[in-house]
Amino acid sequence: MSALREFMRPRLWLGLWCFGWLLCIALSLMAAPPIPDVPEGDKMGHFLAYALLAAWAVWIFRDTRGHRRAALALLALGVAIEIAQGTLTSNRTMDARDALADAAGILAGWWLALRWPALLQGLDRRCFARS
Repeated sequence: MSALREFMRPRLWLGLWCFGWLLCIALSLMAAPPIPDVPEGDKMGHFLAYALLAAWAVWIFRDTRGHRRAALALLALGVAIEIAQGTLTSNRTMDARDALADAAGILAGWWLALRWPALLQGLDRRCFARS
């Protein structure tokens, strides 16, 4: 049995989720882009990015076990990125509050996606319905 929900294009949706991971990693390790000075604005960015990745996991994986594994993997990613920022880059700093924002985003994304678990499947059917 597949770990993914039933989609017309399962590789597309899984691929987009993987691309989100890669984008998150790249944006976290490259030089910080110039952004408006909003107090704790970067925490909101962390929250939103990890909320979307967690929600996407609920939408693509079939069962709670897959959801939990994805959430734990995302949490590990957030912590690993913070460590990497503090040890491997000269233009970024490690901040435990970023990891807390990641964790809060994961919980919020998971909670919201569980309210509409078939959202992505519905989009998949509308976009790729066979005539």
